[in-house]
Amino acid sequence: MGFIALILALIAEQMRPLPRDNLAHRGFAAIVDRVATLTNAGQRLHGVVGWAIVVGGAVIAVVLAQVLASSIGAVAVLALHALVLYHTVGLRQFSSAFTEIQLALAANDPEGARQALQRWARLDDPDAVVADMPVGELCRQAIARALVAAHRHVFGPLFWYLVLPGAIGPVLYRAAQFVADRWQATPSRPAEAVLLSADAAPSPTVVAGEPYGEFARQAYAVIDWLPVRLASVGFAIVGNFEDAVYCWRAAAAVRRGDPQRRILLMAGGGALGMRIADPRIEADVRSGGATTAADDDPSLSAGTASGGFDWQGTEPDAAGLRSAAALVWRSLVLWILLFAMVTIANWLGR
Repeated sequence: MGFIALILALIAEQMRPLPRDNLAHRGFAAIVDRVATLTNAGQRLHGVVGWAIVVGGAVIAVVLAQVLASSIGAVAVLALHALVLYHTVGLRQFSSAFTEIQLALAANDPEGARQALQRWARLDDPDAVVADMPVGELCRQAIARALVAAHRHVFGPLFWYLVLPGAIGPVLYRAAQFVADRWQATPSRPAEAVLLSADAAPSPTVVAGEPYGEFARQAYAVIDWLPVRLASVGFAIVGNFEDAVYCWRAAAAVRRGDPQRRILLMAGGGALGMRIADPRIEADVRSGGATTAADDDPSLSAGTASGGFDWQGTEPDAAGLRSAAALVWRSLVLWILLFAMVTIANWLGR
């Protein structure tokens, strides 16, 4: 049933893409902000309570909905799953902006591409400025945003849909990710990190750096730990495997910064053969940022552990956007095939 619901949801999304500012998004954002207003007293413990109310409440709501649907019949359960997946999984939730950039560059309109990227970026950061950005940097940021968004909108929720019973998984993942973005707790959030945030802008009730949002960020990092690595494996399988693994190992050797985004972008860049990671990430990988890894993992070569990362990918360009789109689609097909095999195995085991 889960596989059928996924196919129905993907077809529905292709026919009628879910608007970003949809009713479910606005309603959940209002709940998240209201809980923060009522529970935020500036302490980490209050953030734990708020996270439990929001994310736990979302999970309980979908469990109750599943119980109700089960009492009605199999068709109601299928409809519930398809509805949940329609709101939590889908390429069209971000791909329109990426396609707009592709079409502008194909028409030799870099200014139109900059405006498209700026509109995309300002969905997350109202102050984002893309004016006068070189085309290569524009392509790099567009590809990086697309890979991060593809993971958050497709591969992450799909993994948890496979792992957890019913429709709990995608709701848990997307709720945790939404709250983590809404209650930003990173002490110093660089502009590139804001640009690559794939969902909501910061909540007016929680300022970035407050202890209140620390647990939400940490909880999402735990929930996303395995999915982001499996997404990177998918990129490696359908792309340049050797380069993806090499870049992944070098990124994993660094002990500072955001490991989830670093691994995803470095592995994705290796799979594409392009340098798409934030320059700050690449500088960490190429410098002594990895020096502490050799003691922890003797299997790492001395060159890599001492900043000897010598991979030279190409600079992103308009053709790279098409390659990135193809990589995401091949990865999606890989995940769907995996889902189909798991479904068939379950049928045969009954």
